[in-house]
Amino acid sequence: MAQPIGRHFLQIPGPTNVPDRVLRAMSAPTIDHRGPEFAALTREVLSAVRPVFGTSGPVLIYPSSGTGAWEAALVNTLSPGDRVLAFETGHFATLWREMAENLGLRVDFMPGDWRRGVDPEVVRQRLADDADHEIKAVCAVHNETSTAVTSRIEEVRRAIDDAAHPALLLVDTISSLGSVDFRHDEWGVDVTISCSQKGLMLPPGLGFNAISEKALRARESATLPRSYWDWGPILAANERGFFHSTPATNLLYGLLEALRMLEEEGLPEVFRRHRRHAAATRAAVRGWGLETLCLDEREHSPALTAVLLPQGHDADAFRGLVLNRFNMSLGAGLGKLAGTVFRIGHLGDFNDVSLAGTLSGVQMGLELAGVPIDQGGITAALRVLEEA
Repeated sequence: MAQPIGRHFLQIPGPTNVPDRVLRAMSAPTIDHRGPEFAALTREVLSAVRPVFGTSGPVLIYPSSGTGAWEAALVNTLSPGDRVLAFETGHFATLWREMAENLGLRVDFMPGDWRRGVDPEVVRQRLADDADHEIKAVCAVHNETSTAVTSRIEEVRRAIDDAAHPALLLVDTISSLGSVDFRHDEWGVDVTISCSQKGLMLPPGLGFNAISEKALRARESATLPRSYWDWGPILAANERGFFHSTPATNLLYGLLEALRMLEEEGLPEVFRRHRRHAAATRAAVRGWGLETLCLDEREHSPALTAVLLPQGHDADAFRGLVLNRFNMSLGAGLGKLAGTVFRIGHLGDFNDVSLAGTLSGVQMGLELAGVPIDQGGITAALRVLEEA
């Protein structure tokens, strides 16, 4: 690779670009995490983060990845041998299933083709058939990062209610929070799982659990082993403005600044911006004569787009060419999609001109890689941006 010139286009679907404001906030001197200044910071952060989850209840923050937040959601609400209902919507749903099984849970894993989201009707049928209420939780990935498919969580909640089933609803919003409309309280979610390095525009390092009163009650009888992930000590410490273990102090400075940026733009506008960029990207894909991985028009992700390359063309070789020639990183195909799909991240700190530059680099790369395309893709995308 030649010496790169100009800014690097980081167009993977996370970690995303970190805004200068957030970088500057994180560069503040580290303070005593047992002192009064830190207690004030904690209270401000915990208050400011709730609207992004759409909740008035507690949001717990761990120094962790999203994987840690997955584990926290499971071990605080479930017991060994409990049955959970989960769905094969992509690579990350599959990894979450593996974690649940490793923890001693029994997972009813509904097979999928990685091109669609959770089917609410299957949720309804499976829970209606569970007359003895053996299924203790439904696990769903809101925005499957590997496939660019967004599941309809509001409809999943409605399906659980229609079946009159007491199962908890655990939802992974790792690549959707702060980019895709999500409503923890309104949609009756019991545990919302997320992390810092995507729509929240931070480096990796923070994991989140937003928890309902029902989830807190479930913790009282849950017996999966837990120590670091236990909600109880964190909740008790948060009441005093502190954490049960050493927190990621400077990331919390950055989180507060990122939350201010989201508040200044307004969450409805943030979500509109992401939908606009997704629509423009799909217009480019159609204009090139290529195919998106997502098959259901209701489930296209606002945060990223997964593109299938024609048979005989290696998506990883194409990504390598784009990196070497244009200093731009695109997302790889994961799991069984390796080599057949590339992913364009358009979430976080991102605007129309950044998207236009990204799609131009993709189009040039496709042509140089010998992928047969129509050059009208860029024009189609720009038209969507102009009309919006």
